[in-house]
Amino acid sequence: MKLIHRITLFGFANAMLVFALGGAAHAQTPIKIGASLSTTGSFAALGQNQLRGYQLCIKHANEKGGVLGRKLELLVEDDQSQAATAARIYEKLITQSKVDAILGPYSSPITEAVADVSEKYRMPMVAPLAATTSIFKKGRKFVFMVQSPAEVYLEGLIDIAAKRGLKTVAILSEDNIFSKAITQGTVELAKKRGLQVVLVETYAKGAIDFGALLNRVRAANPDVIAAATYFEDAVAISRQLKELNVNPKMFGVTVGGDLPKFYETLGKSAEYVYGSSQWEPELVTLRAGGLIPIARQYPRASEFVEAYQKEFAGADLSYQSAGGYGGCELLLEAIKRAGSLDAEKVRAALLKLELNTVYGGFKVDADGFQLAHRMLTFQWQDGKKVIVWPNEIAPGTPRFPTPEWSKRP
Repeated sequence: MKLIHRITLFGFANAMLVFALGGAAHAQTPIKIGASLSTTGSFAALGQNQLRGYQLCIKHANEKGGVLGRKLELLVEDDQSQAATAARIYEKLITQSKVDAILGPYSSPITEAVADVSEKYRMPMVAPLAATTSIFKKGRKFVFMVQSPAEVYLEGLIDIAAKRGLKTVAILSEDNIFSKAITQGTVELAKKRGLQVVLVETYAKGAIDFGALLNRVRAANPDVIAAATYFEDAVAISRQLKELNVNPKMFGVTVGGDLPKFYETLGKSAEYVYGSSQWEPELVTLRAGGLIPIARQYPRASEFVEAYQKEFAGADLSYQSAGGYGGCELLLEAIKRAGSLDAEKVRAALLKLELNTVYGGFKVDADGFQLAHRMLTFQWQDGKKVIVWPNEIAPGTPRFPTPEWSKRP
């Protein structure tokens, strides 16, 4: 992706002139920003959305003259949804491609591996799509969280359930650090809200047959099924709930349930499903209607949505897209405030930064742990995602309880 410059005999004089000009030549050299993203593999759909956010942010910054008087160049390689591959890519970007700055990959499991590389080379990394608290609480100094932590992904689902008098919950999750953190947080949230956790089950990455697991769920007979998912498992569990005629009063997923492809794949079987989201395009409509008291937390969101849909016509627009854009915004703003690409100065600027991006609020503690961002909970209603939590910004109300499969139209 990067340009290769060659000096020929014909161009030798010009090359010497550029060398002599020194600082002027340096000012025209692009600032190189490196990243790996999952454009193939199990995270491909979400990683591609994040990449589009990065690309649009870089384009917009360059249209405004770049940063520090220099244009920006984005160097991205496919990590194939593999943590070890991503770590090798970041090593190469830093040591061979000599990037000036880096942005984070998609997902907590991959960011966990890459954070060791950014720490090794003391290069600040804004990690827009990593939500596992432990990544940021290991004494690392150079990784910065953008979104709400994994532990609160299902807070809206639990809050709605408690307010409607439900009593029991079963929690399902893939066996990885992100989903485990969601599970741990959901157990605590349920206890605080008076719900009994009657079942906690994990399954292997890539699992497609959830029959045995859902039979155990049926035996536990929970009011609520809370699933810490990515896309493929969110679809498979939703589909197999219907096939096995398992009928909770509420069913919610996390990652993947927010994608338009989720409803396109499942059709009406996706109706009533709750989903967790860090951001939704619907916020733009609410801002325009003056319906959100906290609208100021999402500045330029309407401009972002319009530009994204124009730039990537027909492509998914999800919170991963906005997260990529917002994370890039934060890195560029920190470089501007630092007035330098010096890693320590950029790190110090990020620690002090309090900013609302198109993605929402940003403020971190001394560990780089996010303090300002808010989760959303939506429900699929008539083929659309309707924000139903938190109450102060929700334009819709939950359709409750979820009807049994046999009683749906």
